[in-house]
Amino acid sequence: MTDRFAILVRHAAYHQKPGTPSALQPFGLTDAGKEQAMAAGREVAALAQSQKWRLAGEIFCSRQLRAWQTATLLSHSLSDATGLDLRITEDEALAERSVGALANLTIPEIERTLQEDPRYPIPPENWKADSHYRLPAQGAESLLEAGTRVADFLKNRLSVLNNLADANAQVFVGHGAALRHAAHHLGVLGFEDIRRLSMHHARPVVLKRAQDKTWHHHTGAWKERSLLENTTD
Repeated sequence: MTDRFAILVRHAAYHQKPGTPSALQPFGLTDAGKEQAMAAGREVAALAQSQKWRLAGEIFCSRQLRAWQTATLLSHSLSDATGLDLRITEDEALAERSVGALANLTIPEIERTLQEDPRYPIPPENWKADSHYRLPAQGAESLLEAGTRVADFLKNRLSVLNNLADANAQVFVGHGAALRHAAHHLGVLGFEDIRRLSMHHARPVVLKRAQDKTWHHHTGAWKERSLLENTTD
């Protein structure tokens, strides 16, 4: 068993509905986001060359359009730079934290809906950024639960990679908050770092799974977050 590398890429900039939890928004990339995604492929190619990685031919992404578009454009420029024949596989395990039945409502609409429902308490202030809080709606999950889902997927896929003698690095395109919470569960980020840090659009952050199965930040910069910045996606 040798070191394995998970190349984490947050989707590129997209047409986001303002004031709304981002998880299941169905919108695609902006023109700037498309350029970011193409640049990401070139950056991954340069990293692979400098680090002497053997890239897997499969790129995983969530089922949201912005992640699929990012993965697809990234694969085009990465293939152009490396000659690799790449394929895209979508998986719901890489999705952002779900707000379940309240998806694509604005934050005021969600809060008003819960206030009008006698079954549920009013959500706490700043609930959207609370890693432990899960909305009381069917299909909803907390940020920490989403991170567990993503962390389990990364662990499983890199275990599979152990059986591929010709690859030791794989690209995953997902969503900022779920990826950061996954990094926490993997022991890479402290809990206090989850809110302090974010991810740049379409800029890889690489985690190493060492031979002893411990995980470490290997390369790629986290984004320092402002106190006013949203903490999801």
